[in-house]
Amino acid sequence: MPTIRFEGQDYFCAEDETLLDSLARHGVMLPSSCKAGSCQTCLTRALKGTPPAAAQQGIKDTMAAQGYFLACMCKPVEDMEIGLASVSPRYAAKVLAKDELNASVMRLRMDCPDGFSYRAGQFINLTRASDDLTRSYSLASVPDDDFLELQIKRVPDGRMSNWLFDEVGVGDEMAFFGPSGDSFYMAGNPERPLLLAGAGTGLAPLYGILRDALATGHSGPIHLFHASLATAGLYLIDELRALAGAHDNLYYTPCVLHGDAPAGGLQGNIVDIPARELGSLSGYGVYLCGDPPIVNALRQKTFLAGASMQDIHSDPFVFAPAP
Repeated sequence: MPTIRFEGQDYFCAEDETLLDSLARHGVMLPSSCKAGSCQTCLTRALKGTPPAAAQQGIKDTMAAQGYFLACMCKPVEDMEIGLASVSPRYAAKVLAKDELNASVMRLRMDCPDGFSYRAGQFINLTRASDDLTRSYSLASVPDDDFLELQIKRVPDGRMSNWLFDEVGVGDEMAFFGPSGDSFYMAGNPERPLLLAGAGTGLAPLYGILRDALATGHSGPIHLFHASLATAGLYLIDELRALAGAHDNLYYTPCVLHGDAPAGGLQGNIVDIPARELGSLSGYGVYLCGDPPIVNALRQKTFLAGASMQDIHSDPFVFAPAP
């Protein structure tokens, strides 16, 4: 009988018994509802051991890759250690460089601490030691880089962003925990078309995802649409054009809502542009990032254009209110 370790205690799972039922028999009640694999209330994470494939049907590939599974559908075939949520260790990293990307966006690079691993497109949580102020920032780097890169927007009255812009210097030590997020590239279907769309510093995770896909040998078309209110708000234009020039399957389109777009770009609302330009999005892998209203509208538009909800990955940015 497989042994299930949960919160430091071991429980035995009987033959042909689901993990959910086994723990309930021992008096341990995991969150659950339908018990049929539909509601995903019992979503659990394997910290050690491999859940059976049937327990991961119906959840996103990016979640399955991180060990998540449905306890109501899991009939363990080996010993497992599980948790309702992983506890992220805390790390310390030294600031290597700060560079201005435009008038309101800064690139901050830190060294990558020993033992820290992540997937391109995930985010980390920076913590200010003086008061434990914490904010989430997406990683623009890829695991093969020898640094961690954040692209940070100065937010009016933003306590964290203004501190990072004005007070943090090269050589200072930063504290963070993570990574988190399930919006990252999954290898295994290199010919499928990809759509990456975002606004502002929503480019950060998309920049990591597209470089990760290219490094993995993705051969299908990759369409990147990056938007801002006006041309002055765009950044990394030259770098992205150079990347597209080096890869025949990468198409980069800068977009602006107001005024003239840069050469090769488009004017209009980013919410409408991808489906208008690409037509049917059936079969696409979709990655969306930016402010919640834009991400939510893009999610709806891409779904209506044919993309499967299972293939739409998004991490909306939520700014903390000023005190």
